[in-house]
Amino acid sequence: MNDGLRLKGLVAALALFGGGLLLSWLTHGTGVVHNDPKRNISIPKQLTVPLQVQAAYNGSHMFFRYRWPAEKPGIFHDVVKFEDGKWVRKGAGNPGPEKDGIHEDRVAMMLDDGSVPEFARYGGYMAIGSGIDTFTRHASKEEVEAHPHLGKKLKGDVVTKSLPGTRTDINDWTSVQPEATLKAQREAGYFLDLWHWRGHRSNPINMSDDQLIAEARLGDAGKSSAGSNWDGEKKQPRLMFNAATTGYKALKWDDIKQGKIAQDSTYFLREGEAVPFDPAAGWVNGDTLPRRTLRTPEGSMADIAVQGKGRWADGYWDVTLTRKLDTGNPLDDKVLKDQGAYAVAFAIHRNATGGRWHYVSLPASLGLGRAGDIVATSFAGDAPPWGAQWTTVELFYPGQVSWPHLNSTKHAGAEFIRKGQPVTTHHSVDQLKHYGIEAEFADAIYRQWLWTLLAGVVLIAAFGIALNQLLKRNPGV
Repeated sequence: MNDGLRLKGLVAALALFGGGLLLSWLTHGTGVVHNDPKRNISIPKQLTVPLQVQAAYNGSHMFFRYRWPAEKPGIFHDVVKFEDGKWVRKGAGNPGPEKDGIHEDRVAMMLDDGSVPEFARYGGYMAIGSGIDTFTRHASKEEVEAHPHLGKKLKGDVVTKSLPGTRTDINDWTSVQPEATLKAQREAGYFLDLWHWRGHRSNPINMSDDQLIAEARLGDAGKSSAGSNWDGEKKQPRLMFNAATTGYKALKWDDIKQGKIAQDSTYFLREGEAVPFDPAAGWVNGDTLPRRTLRTPEGSMADIAVQGKGRWADGYWDVTLTRKLDTGNPLDDKVLKDQGAYAVAFAIHRNATGGRWHYVSLPASLGLGRAGDIVATSFAGDAPPWGAQWTTVELFYPGQVSWPHLNSTKHAGAEFIRKGQPVTTHHSVDQLKHYGIEAEFADAIYRQWLWTLLAGVVLIAAFGIALNQLLKRNPGV
């Protein structure tokens, strides 16, 4: 009888052991990191990209030169394609690369003069607040549009970058400071200057978008270089190419997709040069028009120009931007001075990506004629005598890491942020490129860890029971 019970116990223990082994196999090594467009997740195959930077200045202007790799030139943003009697939008943003390969390349630089103290220590991380668009959990369009400041005053429909001091609670995107406080902050210089070059919406007319980051990502005062080519009421474009000067009224969809449109061709619609859209012009399937129009920017938005030409060649973009040291717009732009010390951080979009699917840098110091990670050299004349010396900045995929998260109990380094220790004190780019992905899958990784832990406990228990039963059956062993 005792032998029978011990045999049953041994069989039960072996079954428990086998079940634990199976559980361990099922929960270990299967991987939780994978693309999931429904959750706004798309992990790039390449997690880091080098950006080369040069800087120079003369008595009146500042110059930044950027060079970065891209498989092909992203010179289109979104377009409208004629399909069976209707104009259909192509190239809208989505997680990861746009499915038709249409989205403009971009380079952006945030710049500060010390008025935003967190920026020199944490770079763009501190501008990623709660509710931000394209995160898995983000504020809805309806919520943003109903917000009295972000929606009704600023006419926004998504939550964009912002500075933590513009919120009374960094964990609540809706807690925007009173307008009187925001105004005082701006006058005190509490904003980031944002230089934003775009491969379609600015480069063809040798301009760059001029923006800033305060309670949201905002355009400088004035009129931007890009408008809309879509008539929502008529559901058709507003402008088309002037066939008398270009030889065509539209581009061909296949030429765009296959990258056959030359950078020197007229592939953009500029107000004053394009002509009003004619719905009876004999449109055929595949005819394609840009969904954006270009125009000469005005006011503070017209401060940043492209010096020379922004060009893609041999797998690299080469873009030089220039702006007055002092634009005369202190509420929009940081004033740059000889011997000044500043902080900068960079980002690029390439290979048909938009939104947060970009590469970013850690903050770097910029010195005008003085020491810094990037040293701007002084020169006399109209154009910098660029040499062969570049500063290489390693960019990385940031994932879904927000300022509220970094300051929460979920982040082991929150105490160091409270002490004001820079991100570079504890993290390298190689670590951060993985941390960004881990943050996107934190819940799934935690669940798998729990399952693996449970499987391990079951295996240990089963092994112990089985060993005990065997020892009882063989007391002489």
